[in-house]
Amino acid sequence: MAQVDASLTAVESHTAPHPGAEEEAEPGRRPECFNSTLQECLFVLTATMSIGMSSFLYGITTVITAPIGRDLHMTSAQVTWINASGALSSGSFLLFFAKVADTFGRRSLLIFAMAAFAMSSLIAGFATNAMYLDVFGGLLGLWSAAAVPPAVGILGAAYSVPSKRKNKAFACFSAGNPVGFVLGTIFSGVAAHLFDWRASLWLLAIIYVLFFVAAIWTVPKTQAETEKMSWDVLKRFDLFGILLSIAGIALFCCSLTIAGGAPHGWRTSYVLVLLVLGILLIGSFIGWEGWCKYPMMPLRIWKDRNFSLINVIVLLGFMSFSTSAFWLSLFMQDVLKYSAIKVAIHLLPQAIGGILVNIIAGLILHRVNNKILTGIGSSAYLGSVILLATMKEDSSYWAFIFPALVLSVIGADLQFNVANMYVMSSLPPNQQSLAGGIFNTVTKICSAVGLGISASIYNAESTGKAALQTTIKPYQSVFWFCVAAAGLGLCFVPFLTIGTQGQESKASSVVDFVDEKDIRKEHVNEPDATVGKEVQPVGKEE
Repeated sequence: MAQVDASLTAVESHTAPHPGAEEEAEPGRRPECFNSTLQECLFVLTATMSIGMSSFLYGITTVITAPIGRDLHMTSAQVTWINASGALSSGSFLLFFAKVADTFGRRSLLIFAMAAFAMSSLIAGFATNAMYLDVFGGLLGLWSAAAVPPAVGILGAAYSVPSKRKNKAFACFSAGNPVGFVLGTIFSGVAAHLFDWRASLWLLAIIYVLFFVAAIWTVPKTQAETEKMSWDVLKRFDLFGILLSIAGIALFCCSLTIAGGAPHGWRTSYVLVLLVLGILLIGSFIGWEGWCKYPMMPLRIWKDRNFSLINVIVLLGFMSFSTSAFWLSLFMQDVLKYSAIKVAIHLLPQAIGGILVNIIAGLILHRVNNKILTGIGSSAYLGSVILLATMKEDSSYWAFIFPALVLSVIGADLQFNVANMYVMSSLPPNQQSLAGGIFNTVTKICSAVGLGISASIYNAESTGKAALQTTIKPYQSVFWFCVAAAGLGLCFVPFLTIGTQGQESKASSVVDFVDEKDIRKEHVNEPDATVGKEVQPVGKEE
């Protein structure tokens, strides 16, 4: 037992969240890594814009898909790739960049990613053909993947102690994905109305240049030590696992996305080959992580039933949200003949509703059972897409689309708040970027998968392969797919056992799953008979 106590003391020292960790004695005060409350607030905003980077892009391109498709003479499959390419590259590289952030430094990676994202967005605005735009869509997804893990890691390390202050910070942060999408649609609609669709991408570049400059001052240093490039570090970097994960996720999502535009749909030979290879490589990655000495994604975290369930629920719910949002915008443009600015105005309730829901979530996470909040979110998702699936071309906006938009952000924001809080408490502070990488990989993959499957459904119901469809039938079929995804997510909620999260406590929630065998290997190097037990954080409610 003495050795185990020594091991736990060692891991507490090893996973110190930041140089100012003495704040743990006073939960709820400003983290010591911030020099002022202004810096703290601006950093939370910067982190929120980091996680919302891909969603902001997604929202911007969603509003202008129809004019882009007409201007660049794109097919429906190529139009889908404008968004799918970013989701694909982001989902494929998130775990890789999470490892880079935790190993070599989060702050520098975050600042670099914002600069690269702004530059790529500027260049994408000069696109002259479908391939040009789709390639740069993939690059923008790559840089968003580089920004998310360090932002999550810094935020998780800075707010390592459960408190109301942490709840409010994470409520703002969780708004990044859903609210980023909605604000992107509004900004894009205004820019496209005043100029053209290219101005939307240039506006995105300007926004992230400003946040790049802000990040240089606001992003704190929360890692006491980082590694330098060496052969020993590379041996612990799990390069083979990274290769398997990138290739597997890329091939799997690619097969789903291109199936809609393939000559024979799902029966096309290369679609089936890519699908099978993707599944095999993902399976091989999981097997390798269980055997590897230094795994990129420790499989022990998936032993926590709540961790696994909350990721599945968010995957299915966000698949419904992102897919329905894309096709609803296209429906407004192609069937209802709305201009970009008119689409943005009609989507405004999502932005307002998202802000309000996140404010409420930050105030009630520590008071209301989070299983109930997750259930409310899943039910809201389901109600939203049922309204969209049952509307007609001449249906009232206020009776169908308006309540669907409000319900969709209730679902997204409640689930993201609960999931972010739980996932971030499931790994120690020195692996916070990995925790964020795993969670955001789930959301990005579900976006790519949802778009791929829905594109196939859309094309199956369409009269041709053109980018524009002027009848409601293809869109209704897509929305019914969203109903199935949201309904399945709701079915998993009863199995959750999450209670409230974020109560102020002087005991910090350091790690849910600390494998004492791993600790002893790093710090003790002597055998112990008590190896293998899970150490639960003090004060954590299940």
